[in-house]
Amino acid sequence: MLEIKNLSMTYPDGTEALKDVSFTVEDGEFLVVIGLSGSGKSTLLRCINRLLDPTSGTILWNGTDATSLGHNQLRPLRREIGMIFQHFNLVKRSSVLTNVLAGRLGYASPLSTLAGQFSAADRKKAAEALERVGLAPQARKRADELSGGQQQRVGIARALMQDPKMILADEPVASLDPVLAHNILGYLEDLNTESGITVLCSLHYLDLVQRYATRVIGLRDGHLVYEGNREDIRSMTDAQFKDIYGQNAERIATGSITGGAPS
Repeated sequence: MLEIKNLSMTYPDGTEALKDVSFTVEDGEFLVVIGLSGSGKSTLLRCINRLLDPTSGTILWNGTDATSLGHNQLRPLRREIGMIFQHFNLVKRSSVLTNVLAGRLGYASPLSTLAGQFSAADRKKAAEALERVGLAPQARKRADELSGGQQQRVGIARALMQDPKMILADEPVASLDPVLAHNILGYLEDLNTESGITVLCSLHYLDLVQRYATRVIGLRDGHLVYEGNREDIRSMTDAQFKDIYGQNAERIATGSITGGAPS
């Protein structure tokens, strides 16, 4: 279980990205965070695995206070929490297989990782992860030879190498067309339902949220302004919608948003 208690984050320039945010994520949930760009979604996800250090508040991961851990103590935490990024964060000149193997860095010794040495078991595990996301034939290609959707699948395979209990997905389909978006979210849904991996994912389009989320929270200007389940989001009122996206925002037929604050 993940418990976020009174979490706040202020950047050095004074920007208050999160303001006293509290919620829980139960094991096995597919929880989606919604809100406009700048609402605090990415900051929230990056605070959870301590890519960013929150200004105040508590992050409890299975009873461990992640906010109190020193650098050397973070390694075990990060093994259990995989991360998928909007812009893939792959080493473009390296092979697909090498990028996937990077997911084992939290388990390997520093010397072996500097030398690029991985065990036969790790290489077998990487091959299985690529098979799971349908990219086994691409293993030897450079990452930058792949399409955007394929690169994001490499990111999923890399996260799987950690044997994660939870995956954080930061706008994982923002740069993909609708067909590829469903493809990527379908893989995450399979990991959630078949492997029991908890998913915490930020999304923008409400049609995707309605299709994949088991529960939803909404952020606006760093504040938590909405909580609901799949049924709640499908019956969201215009007032609730505007609480999240602003008074000038309107829902359109595609499930996207228009008229709100700029992205």
